[in-house]
Amino acid sequence: MFDKLETLDDLFEMQLKDLYSAEKQLVKALPQMAETAKDGRLRRGFEKHLRETENQLARLEKIAEAQDLDLSGHTCKAMEGLIAEGQETMSERATEEVMDAALIAAAQRIEHYEISGYGTAAHFAQRLGYTEAADLLRQTLEEEQLTDTKLNDLAKNYLNAKAE
Repeated sequence: MFDKLETLDDLFEMQLKDLYSAEKQLVKALPQMAETAKDGRLRRGFEKHLRETENQLARLEKIAEAQDLDLSGHTCKAMEGLIAEGQETMSERATEEVMDAALIAAAQRIEHYEISGYGTAAHFAQRLGYTEAADLLRQTLEEEQLTDTKLNDLAKNYLNAKAE
């Protein structure tokens, strides 16, 4: 992707490409996760997050346009691995309750990766003086954090107890 990372701008661009690839992969994976989920709240949560993820991709594209960047051509290996682990879990024989708990665990791993990536990218954007990009990245960061909180609440207050 880069011959050499020489500046924070280079690193910022790399972060954006990684996030863009991660979100594109997630758009493909979320429908399968929603279909596998048996609990209605979990399924609706995945469906809602799919719509949010599509909006997050649009934000990244807006940032890229403003920065005159091409975000294509990179594959986020971390997201590829997280999704592969989730798909492996979905292929296991499990009760509906245990599968839902497993889906939440897989989704939270993904959310934590995204929270880290968006937090870093937002900081870089702010540091570089890209105020609009920083605001857009923080907006996505807040959505990812809220999704993680909702998944955590659903698991701790309901689904994990059903899976016991």
